Amino acid sequence: MVKAIRMSRTGGPEVMEYVDVEVGAPGPGEATVRHEAIGLNFIDVYFRTGLYPQPLPGGLGQEGAGIVEAVGEGVSHVRVGDRVAYAGRPNGAYAQARNMPASLLVKLPDAIGSDTAAAMMLQGMTVQYLFHSAAPLKAGDTILFHAAAGGVGLIACQWARALGVNLIGTAGSDEKVALALQHGAAHAINYNAENFTERVREITGGKGVSTVFDSIGKDTFIGSLDCLQPRGMMVSFGNASGPVANFSLGELASRGSLFLTRPALGNYTATRADLEACAQSLFDVVARGDVKIEIKQRYNLADVAQAHRDLEARRTTGSTILLP
Repeated sequence: MVKAIRMSRTGGPEVMEYVDVEVGAPGPGEATVRHEAIGLNFIDVYFRTGLYPQPLPGGLGQEGAGIVEAVGEGVSHVRVGDRVAYAGRPNGAYAQARNMPASLLVKLPDAIGSDTAAAMMLQGMTVQYLFHSAAPLKAGDTILFHAAAGGVGLIACQWARALGVNLIGTAGSDEKVALALQHGAAHAINYNAENFTERVREITGGKGVSTVFDSIGKDTFIGSLDCLQPRGMMVSFGNASGPVANFSLGELASRGSLFLTRPALGNYTATRADLEACAQSLFDVVARGDVKIEIKQRYNLADVAQAHRDLEARRTTGSTILLP
């Protein structure tokens, strides 16, 4: 038996229960992973509240790192004793150990510890596919990136600087603005003190940015469109403030023939080749020191409810991990 978080209904942090579960032998194509660290991400909140549906009762968590304890039939790319990490469905990472589809596991380089891996896989691979596939960037581009002091945001600030991209970040306090600037943002805006759309226009001399990366959703969506230059790209990849309401496609045309995409990591790492390429790109940028993964918060798995409260209240910065 191992300890794990289970929920039988959606709702607030109180729906997460710390219980004993049995981890059986891995089935065909599966591997048993004993977690050493687990990632905490805002997508976990979406599943907990029911914004993103899943079968219940069920688990939470899409990111972890640990040691392979057993492998099922047909598994050859990982072996017992390998250090591995993963990001993505199925939910269930909030556990001391679990059986995983082995196809989702990537081996960790010796230089990357389990804490670092659990803090970076989902967030780091998200930045990788956003910057290199969903809306490929090049040196000299000017972009807007919301929530620039969060886990994804601090990685994005550093990666943009390494690419020679001018990143304008937004954050909710002066302290978080300072943090984004320290990590490579060319400019940072406190959206609680300034109108971010007006500031972006001022910073760009009225031109606007080529791309907006928006994980906030409802509260920033229209303002983000107004930050774009003609034929700019809006990348909406999250809903921290709630889902975007229906809007007319004419809104894109009236602002200069804008592009809009709503991507998800799973679609950009659906094949084994794409997953390994995305992970290797992340490992490389971290190994070079271009991106440093900063774990700002650690919680015991039993205290996950408090971790969710802090995350939703925007009291966290950088990356957060749960310790099993």
